[in-house]
Amino acid sequence: QVQLVESGGGLVQAGGSLRLSCAASGSIFSINDMGWYRQAPGKQRELVASITSGSVTNYADSVKGRFIASRDNAKNTVYLQMNSLKPEDTAVYSCNAWVAVPGRYLEVWGQGTLVTVSI
Repeated sequence: QVQLVESGGGLVQAGGSLRLSCAASGSIFSINDMGWYRQAPGKQRELVASITSGSVTNYADSVKGRFIASRDNAKNTVYLQMNSLKPEDTAVYSCNAWVAVPGRYLEVWGQGTLVTVSI
């Protein structure tokens, strides 16, 4: 069984920073593309950042210049460094990954971690 577990969410004042982690566990050969998504109350889930197996990143316009995605392939972990946080960044953040397991690829989601940015 493959799992993604996020951590690092919490309450922060506007202008502050948080670092989210997403660790994969289980019988994994490799992790391909990974993404960070967020869903704010009453809004649709949106892709915040993505990172390929070669660490090529892509960001939503709303977070460009403030968020940085990175990964440690040896630890099967992806990170999201969030700087200059704004109240509108408040949401549940989830990670997603395509994982190579024996015989196939799986799309796996984490359970999410809440980020709250106060004024």
